[in-house]
Amino acid sequence: MALDFKFPDVGEGITEGEIVKWLVKEGDNVKQDQPIAEVETDKAIVELPSPAAGVILKIHHKAGDTVKVGETLVTIGTSGEKATAPTVEKERKSTSVVGEIPEEEIIIKQEVSQQSIEGEKIEAMPAVRRLAKQLNVDIETIKGTGLDGRITEEDVRKISGSAEKKEPLEGEEPVEIKESGVKVVKKYDLYGHIEHVSLKGVRKAIAKNMIKSKYTAPHVTHMEEVLIDDLFHHREKEKRILEEQKIHLTFMPFIIKACIAALKKHPYANASLDDEHEEIILKKYYNIGVAVDTPDGLMVPVIKEANTKPMIQIAKEIQDLAEKARNRKLDLADLKGGTFTITNVGSLGGVFATPIINWPEVAILATGRIQDRAVPKGGKITIRKVLPLSLSFDHRVIDGAEAAKFVNDIKKYLEDVDLLLLGGNDTV
Repeated sequence: MALDFKFPDVGEGITEGEIVKWLVKEGDNVKQDQPIAEVETDKAIVELPSPAAGVILKIHHKAGDTVKVGETLVTIGTSGEKATAPTVEKERKSTSVVGEIPEEEIIIKQEVSQQSIEGEKIEAMPAVRRLAKQLNVDIETIKGTGLDGRITEEDVRKISGSAEKKEPLEGEEPVEIKESGVKVVKKYDLYGHIEHVSLKGVRKAIAKNMIKSKYTAPHVTHMEEVLIDDLFHHREKEKRILEEQKIHLTFMPFIIKACIAALKKHPYANASLDDEHEEIILKKYYNIGVAVDTPDGLMVPVIKEANTKPMIQIAKEIQDLAEKARNRKLDLADLKGGTFTITNVGSLGGVFATPIINWPEVAILATGRIQDRAVPKGGKITIRKVLPLSLSFDHRVIDGAEAAKFVNDIKKYLEDVDLLLLGGNDTV
């Protein structure tokens, strides 16, 4: 008996994913647990294994499609067995896992189903039928090339001889035809042509998290400047040594160590707020998230138990995690468990910033671009290396005075390399 493999609930609040690519095609023999598809969620790209051995009878979605938890991905069976398309009722049931189907979507699906009956199994969306009528094309003579033999807009235009015509007919609103319904897509507004970019994957997750953080925690940002001449020269010396081990030593490991030393003195900056039980949860461990800019959006892999690791190991982990983030090879566990986050806006030329807290954490530190600045010292003007710091914090948990003291302690450790290394028992 054929098996419908549905997009599984992988936890972490994930309700949908985008099919990046299929690793199999219809007719292929597969083994149980053999990877059959790569799917991008808002966390990472994951490989989905086949739940059983057999033959891929039907692939129900193409690469680039967004699928909901519970929707059928593929049908697996034995050679010669036939797969049937999911019914409207099945689609409703699977979609209800993550929420009710909008009324207009139900109407569209019912309309398609009814037309299939009345049109002698000829399946086409209402907009496609309307286009065929405008172009004087007999839709019953067309063999559909879409999913399950459905007739597409391209099929109609090809028959009419207007396949190359992409602009709408006179009086016709531009539309994008999808399997789940008809979506109106305007190609221009009052001022000119526009482009539509889907909000999905990492960018969609970032949008949701930023809104939740910004409208949950009252943000305040405290800024300070740090003189890091000694740290700058120390890092330059150690950087050359570690290059032989193919480890790129940035300032981030030193900043992480300074933050941990300061967090131990200011535990409310290493916490979260449980709104439901009205409790502040003080974390007794130090998992530091490091924001990484990737082509797909900002990702924050977490260095676990960073307080127990030497500087060299932290440098190596930052390098490895950043590479995985850019290649979308991070494990979900790499993105979980953070207690405090650091983001380096200086790498892109920024000086100060007002970063949004990585909720449910209560504070985030942004480091700016290191600058040469004229600074008075001993009655003379000297050129010093200045590192800007911006700390955004949740004012429900941390008061302004406490935030200032916390940043002052970070500053103290960064300006005194010996104290920093002594506090972390490091030799780098």
